[in-house]
Amino acid sequence: MRSPVRIGVLGCADIARRRMLPALAAVEDTEIAAVASRDVETAARTAMPYGCRVVADYAELVTLPDVEAVYVPLPVALHAPWVEAALRAGKHVLAEKPLTTDPERSRALFALARRSGLVLWENVMFVHHAQHTAVRRLVADGVIGELRSFHAAFAVPRRPDGDIRLVPELGGGALWDVGVYPVRAAVHFLGAGLRVAGAVLTRDRYGREVDTAGGVLLRTADGVVAHLEFGLDHAYGSSYTLWGSEGRVTVEHAFTPPAGHRPVLRVVDRTGPREIVLEPDDQVANTVRGFARAVRAAGSGSRPLPVGRAEEASLLQADLLAEVLHRAGLGLAPARPSLSGTEYS
Repeated sequence: MRSPVRIGVLGCADIARRRMLPALAAVEDTEIAAVASRDVETAARTAMPYGCRVVADYAELVTLPDVEAVYVPLPVALHAPWVEAALRAGKHVLAEKPLTTDPERSRALFALARRSGLVLWENVMFVHHAQHTAVRRLVADGVIGELRSFHAAFAVPRRPDGDIRLVPELGGGALWDVGVYPVRAAVHFLGAGLRVAGAVLTRDRYGREVDTAGGVLLRTADGVVAHLEFGLDHAYGSSYTLWGSEGRVTVEHAFTPPAGHRPVLRVVDRTGPREIVLEPDDQVANTVRGFARAVRAAGSGSRPLPVGRAEEASLLQADLLAEVLHRAGLGLAPARPSLSGTEYS
């Protein structure tokens, strides 16, 4: 049996503490080697349940010899410099989504990883949940006829003042935080060739400096349309519907279901409405296992790697997000801070 991949965690964000660290500790293919924060007390509190090393400097963590891979849950605008630093230190990288706010920067990072024989994954976890495979199977089997449209939405209640999602210098805003989910879902089900037909990004009445809601219309070359909605000041919603010539299938709790959730596919076809109840699945554990296996398959980083499906999907998503930003016309320029940028944990 291969030894677990030893992973260093670069930052103590909420998603790291609540979801990723417990999965990294529980999955047999991974082991938490170290946790870094610019606040050593925060790092110590975060690392304590896992008995791992505490590091007070990000640059030190990415060069630790016993760390094989780095998980990056930092604010969006800090992804690119620290992903690059980790890759140049010879580490595989699992980075939170979106990888960057600039498609060309993302392409450069993926190219660097491949040249170095290293795995770079964008941490889009929902695509690793079995419920979406079940939906694809229904569509492929012709249950809803020919696909006509795709509708997806992800929105969360209002963020408090000071939340990093509302800080423009850190890459805040609804598009980067929640809009990525329905955009990636469109890529997942409709594939390459999507184009932005229209986009709206709005700010709320409270004077936020970032977009807090948005709507996007996508189209494929053969006429399938995708209607996407997202926001940071809404009643919670997380769903998508595939609508065809003879029926439709809808998934609630589509993007961030807990591990114990039993998915329900609501299907309407020629026979009428019905529900298909699936077994629970853990998309976080699935993602961690998938990343670890990709790292082991890559070996020691001694040879270049080919372009993989995960990279292709991430870059399709990145291009669409950039096009949405352009079409919306708000002038929300991507932030590119240095390694010594704004303080964060």
